[in-house]
Amino acid sequence: MRNRDIADKIFRSALAAVNPKVIVEDCARKIISSLNQQNIKNIIVVGFGKAAYQMALAVEEVIDIGLISDGLVVTKYGHAQLQGSGKKGEGSALRKIKVFEAAHPIPDENGIKATEEIIKLLEGAGEETLVLCLISGGGSALLVSPINGVSLSEKQLITDLLLRAGADIEELNAVRKHLSKVKGGRLAELTFPAKLKSIIISDVIGDKLDVIASGPTSADSSTFSDALNVIDKYDLFDKAPQSIITVLKKGAAGKIPDTPKPDNPLFTSIQNIIVGSNQKAVEAAVMEARSAGLETRVLSSSLTGEAREVARWLADKSKEAFSSGNKRTQCFISGGETVVTVKGKGKGGRNTELALSFAMEVEGSEGITLLSAGTDGTDGPTDAAGAIVDGDTMIKAREMGLDPTEYLNDNDSYNFFRELDSLIITGPTGTNVMDLQIIILSN
Repeated sequence: MRNRDIADKIFRSALAAVNPKVIVEDCARKIISSLNQQNIKNIIVVGFGKAAYQMALAVEEVIDIGLISDGLVVTKYGHAQLQGSGKKGEGSALRKIKVFEAAHPIPDENGIKATEEIIKLLEGAGEETLVLCLISGGGSALLVSPINGVSLSEKQLITDLLLRAGADIEELNAVRKHLSKVKGGRLAELTFPAKLKSIIISDVIGDKLDVIASGPTSADSSTFSDALNVIDKYDLFDKAPQSIITVLKKGAAGKIPDTPKPDNPLFTSIQNIIVGSNQKAVEAAVMEARSAGLETRVLSSSLTGEAREVARWLADKSKEAFSSGNKRTQCFISGGETVVTVKGKGKGGRNTELALSFAMEVEGSEGITLLSAGTDGTDGPTDAAGAIVDGDTMIKAREMGLDPTEYLNDNDSYNFFRELDSLIITGPTGTNVMDLQIIILSN
């Protein structure tokens, strides 16, 4: 089997291990088995994120439909297999739970509409209601209800500015939480006095509850001051809408109540359960690689930083191991989420940019192959999950008249790999646990 085929098979095995169908069903069964002791008469299901639709399908498989009084989930366009974008439930296999599609990573009006309906559902929940909340990565953009004084267009602008500046997910969400009526534990406030349990698929390094989807059902450790510090770090005070700066400064001065903190008694009865994570995907990749007889090593399960710099580090590790004289086929696996500081006008995502940088570093090194892809199946604003490269990629590119440096400088890695037919196309996977890098070394 070719190195590229081996890497692809390992990646697909990792995806299967974090399929919501399996991991959410198991958790939902355990929750339902305990309901008889809690005087629960009905269940409301809400959800948001790239995996929300698949998570809702799993819940309907194991919960008596008669128990579900209402429900609504919102996911990214194309992730619910709907016949029409943004239509409620058209083409959906869900029986009781409605589904919306909305924009990601920049929020849109459909996200606003879906969130308004979720809020209405929660406002009607009583003490004998269980709210089952399905949370996955992407939820920050899909669950959107701007704080008073901030418009959707202004929130869209600050999100775009932070993404282009290379802000990481924790920094981005610190700002989002303090411009929202539902993030940073505020959704939990809306749910009271109903009982609340959240089933979570993490797309955050360290699985921090207050960062995943901006922590709508968990206590928030960040503050208005932290959000201002992020704006300052990326020199956005002059570019950000003045209304946003005003809100953040008022909050930092104590004129707007901050998000609920860990000492809030509200959270003593709330259960947040993480069922899927990048670590789980990495472990599955390792098992598949070892079952194929590869000498396997995890380089990192918390990879972060600028995609180009991470690519150099991975390339250095690969070349060092490749030149060690080890005759066995080796497999290096890493997981996490890098960032890209966008300076060009091209099209691409962090995985394709990482792959392009890696290919440039290992040019001419036969026997080194890298697959870098997002587990959600979408890398940035593209239809690709990522790309696969080896030591011959740059040679082939130059023979075709492609200048890799030019493409990299323009952040146009997607179009570079489209020319080479090296994109990884999976379509929406129904899950989201950050990215995986799989490196195969064969002498």
